[in-house]
Amino acid sequence: GATKALKGLTVLSEDLDAMFNSFLNNQVPMLWEKKAYPSLKPLGSWYKDLLERVAFTRKWLRKGEPPAFWMSGMFYPHGFMTGTLQAYARQTGTSVDVLGFKFTIMEMPAEEIDKSPEAGVYVYGLFMDSCLWNKEKWVIEDSLPGVPYAQLPVVHFLPEKHHKKPDTYYAAPLYKTTVRKGNLSSLGQSTNFVLAVEVPSDMSEDYWVQKGAALVCALND
Repeated sequence: GATKALKGLTVLSEDLDAMFNSFLNNQVPMLWEKKAYPSLKPLGSWYKDLLERVAFTRKWLRKGEPPAFWMSGMFYPHGFMTGTLQAYARQTGTSVDVLGFKFTIMEMPAEEIDKSPEAGVYVYGLFMDSCLWNKEKWVIEDSLPGVPYAQLPVVHFLPEKHHKKPDTYYAAPLYKTTVRKGNLSSLGQSTNFVLAVEVPSDMSEDYWVQKGAALVCALND
């Protein structure tokens, strides 16, 4: 590997040279990026985030489903959303084709949730871009000056037949990263866009569209 090449025991290939330069610049090597999830974090933060993702998944596998799910730690959140709808469809005998999600912002923080909902899932770890959550008014509002990102409280994703967005809600697009762009995968899904999460608002939807308000799974630091 790179260690032997640096000692002069093997030839330093182009890929290993690029990896070594990435380490020096605190960047994630391209070889790793090709196999990993989308991320804009520097190498140090990326590695810490990777360990947290592994710990979350390991606990899930060994101790069963958690009462709340860290969506930001998932490699493929699209599959998780599909699985949630399919589980509800089997549970209720409903066709999955007519199901959508109803979204409810929860008061209780993720660390205090000790029981799963009767239907749907609790999701945490999402961030608000160009807006923030007002706990007093229970709506989204403009970001504070110089603070573009804010934490979104726990959200209850509840499958619902023939769901329609309430008029007083804003359908905030959820992305994996702050870049807000991606490519279509072989399954016809975006590599970055996940879904639209509806959040309460006392402003028009056009207002938030013009502000560029969105949700993201992971920040850049």
